[in-house]
Amino acid sequence: MPSALYFTGDDEANALLAEEPLALLIGFALDQQVPVQTAFSGPLKIKQRVGTLDPHTLAGTDLEPIFREKPAVHRFPGSMAKRVQDLAAVVEEEYGGHAERVWTEAEDGTDLRKRIGALPGFGDMKIRSLTAVLAKRFDVAAAKEVAPDHPTLGDVDSPQALEEYQAKKRAHKAEMRAKQQA
Repeated sequence: MPSALYFTGDDEANALLAEEPLALLIGFALDQQVPVQTAFSGPLKIKQRVGTLDPHTLAGTDLEPIFREKPAVHRFPGSMAKRVQDLAAVVEEEYGGHAERVWTEAEDGTDLRKRIGALPGFGDMKIRSLTAVLAKRFDVAAAKEVAPDHPTLGDVDSPQALEEYQAKKRAHKAEMRAKQQA
């Protein structure tokens, strides 16, 4: 079990991602149309503003004002606040408030993929990226069946590795755009 996931430039946010399973899920839920550091800093901002990452509390709280508070949690505060609230509700209702049960109780890779895919805002790319983190950073056996071979956030084990990952990701996206235009 890592003591931190180096997805932000903030030691406290990085530690929270490793220690609190719901923080990790929230970070992935927010990882859309913002830099990785912004998305994964979101759980700490939410915890500081709400006072907790308890799923029951988050599911029952209007998070939009918290998301709009400066600095904003996300560039789309309304839709992302709703997504986090919905995610917390699923964790509360389906997993008894224990986000880690999404992966600790998965029977195999197929079940894990299904469980993660049922979470609000988790499509194929997020499933692959989250399973890579679970496989490579948390040694979750079921995730190893699903995790992709290409570089993902699961390979990030230091601030330098985050920079390298983001550079590779930018290069890959540029290559894909060039192929589409050709």
